[in-house]
This record gives sequence, structure tokens and C-alpha cells, in this order.
Amino acid sequence: MTEKREITLPAKTKWFEIVAAVLTGLGKFIFMDWLDWKLAYILVACFFWIGYVIHQNRKHQGILDYWGLSGTNFKQTFLELLPIGAIMVVSFILIGNHYETNVLNWNIIPILLLYPIWGVIQQFLVVGLIAKNLDSLPETTIPRVAIIFFVALLFGLIHYPWQLLMLATFLLAVVYTILYLRERNLIVLGIFHGWLGGFFFFTLMGKDPWLDVFSVLGL
Repeated sequence: MTEKREITLPAKTKWFEIVAAVLTGLGKFIFMDWLDWKLAYILVACFFWIGYVIHQNRKHQGILDYWGLSGTNFKQTFLELLPIGAIMVVSFILIGNHYETNVLNWNIIPILLLYPIWGVIQQFLVVGLIAKNLDSLPETTIPRVAIIFFVALLFGLIHYPWQLLMLATFLLAVVYTILYLRERNLIVLGIFHGWLGGFFFFTLMGKDPWLDVFSVLGL
């Protein structure tokens, strides 16, 4: 395992990141669920947080490695998740076929290319900022089990009102947070989040995310 560069961020920065991440998640209910501005919300959130990462990377050398946004442990994490991901995708398809919710079509290709970007952003917010900062705040002694449960619960609630998706994301967040706190690669977690999420929508939810998000552009 490659040794990561030690980064020490001020407590106020960590609390800012936690609050900003939570507010970004709450914005989903306003802009995606209520106003139906799905694409606009995703783009704004992506640009804001990518900009924040670039800003912090200029201030703190090695912070990308600290966050897991580099090549460190990429191969190890990918190989750990690959068999699990493959089994889950096959299971999604078989279950979807059984319950006739499978709507797989060629739109899965752009989703598998684009959704991992949004997946990395989500994992960065939930486990990279909230879980990691809570775990490293000097003035708190929160047990890791409590952090893992809190983060998983938060991630599941963000996907309200789809109960099946809430359960799936809760369980996924438990696994991802455990892996991440063991210094696994965040980019890989985001990639698998995007791939599994894409297949989950097409097969078990009976939804085409491409049409759901990009129909506003007439695509």
C-alpha cells in the first residue's frame, strides 16, 4: 500500500466541508424533487465541488492523495470491488427480468460513461468529506461504527422517496465507508457507484436515467 501524505486541515475547514456537503444533499430535495431541475442541480453541484477540489489542491500539496482522489490504491480497490460489482449487476438483470422491471436499452452506454462522474462527486461529499472529517476531528471521539451508520443513513435518506433505492444506497454506503476509512481509493468507489446505480435504475427501478435527466435538452 502506498503511504499517503499527511495533511492537517483546520477544524473550521472540516466543519465547513461537512455543512456544505449536507446542504448540497438537502438541495437535492428542492432542486431535483420539487423544482425538477435535475440537470441544472447536478451540473452546479459538480462545478462547485470540482472547483473546491482544485482550490484546495493549490493550497495543500498532497490533498488529492489525502482524499483518495489520486491513483493511490486504485488497482487494489478496483479488484476488490470488481467481483462484487459483477455479481450485483447480474443479479439486478435477473431480478429485473423476473419482475418485468428491466428496461435496459442503448442509453445505458452514455449513463455508464457519465454517471461515474456524479458518483465520484457523491462519494466525495458523503464519505470523503463527512465521514473522513468526522473521523479526524480532534475535538470529537465519535466511534467509527457510529460514523459509518450516520453516513449510510444520510446517504439512504437523500434518495427518498424510492424505498428500494434508499435501502440499496444505505447498504452500499456502509460498505463504501468501511473501505474508504481503510484508505481505499475514492475514485474507484465513485466509478462503481455510477455503474451499479445505472444498472439499478434500468433493471430494478424500471427507469431510464438518460431520459429522466437529459430530456430537458431534447436528447
